Amino acid sequence: MNVADKILLFHTVVKTGSFSHAAIRIGMTNSVVSKHISQLEQHLGVKLLHRTTRKLQLTEAGQLLYQHAHDVDQSVANAVKAVTEVSSEPTGKICLSVPVISGEFLIADLVAEFCRSYPKLKIELRLEDHQVDLVAAGVDLAIRTASLPDSSLIAKLLVQSKWVVSASPEYLARHGIPLTPQELLSHNCLTYTYMETGSNDWIFREKKGESENEYSIKVEGNISSNNQIALKNAALSGDGVIYTPKLLVYEDLKAGRLQEVLADVSGKQLPIYAVYPYSKYLPEKIRLLIDFIAAGYAKNALYFR
Repeated sequence: MNVADKILLFHTVVKTGSFSHAAIRIGMTNSVVSKHISQLEQHLGVKLLHRTTRKLQLTEAGQLLYQHAHDVDQSVANAVKAVTEVSSEPTGKICLSVPVISGEFLIADLVAEFCRSYPKLKIELRLEDHQVDLVAAGVDLAIRTASLPDSSLIAKLLVQSKWVVSASPEYLARHGIPLTPQELLSHNCLTYTYMETGSNDWIFREKKGESENEYSIKVEGNISSNNQIALKNAALSGDGVIYTPKLLVYEDLKAGRLQEVLADVSGKQLPIYAVYPYSKYLPEKIRLLIDFIAAGYAKNALYFR
């Protein structure tokens, strides 16, 4: 055995709690294991273990070596797992949390296609606009449309999502087309309660010289909802003005069922991320799903810009 092998053997001894248990796991005799640990102590010039008839007691140096050896052992296990996953078909379950709009209009189809490519995988698709605690909820991967203050999450940017102000042609015929954001104060604005900046605070931009500044208009209306599809349906019925992701109303704008207003000054744009809890090792099945979803967003970029 070289020194690295003996360090991993030392890790096994400490992990199993005895020389005899380590010997059984590795397939050596008790005396050979003890000999290798003694040689390791001589090589390092420190005492690693206090041996008693009942248990092993780590010295301060032994505790330090065990911590580093544990990292090495875990890295080896991760390397073996990574290579195995690459060479075998992904299996198991993935819990995926996504916003309602992205889920219904894009990700549900992507997930179905992904599962056809990897039939041994099962995906639990959760549609929810509120941001869940990924670790506490047992979520492996989430799609989030927002800034990400939680530094414990690893994020991959998928796309920038533009938001647009729109209303039905019938509503605009009755109440007039707002030509400035301030004119929205006299309109019935249907508000989304999960709006990151506040449900009644709609973001716009103005040019000042060479720069652009953002500002908000505090709108009012008779309907608010935590579901943007419900707000879109109300707008389609001629009940008011909405401020939503372009994805939600793209087909309605194209068909003339809704009409965009204030296009030159609407300033809301949010990044969409794939996020997952920090881990030293990202399972191959999660990486594959992230890449597949990212490709899906890229193919549908027209719906977001």
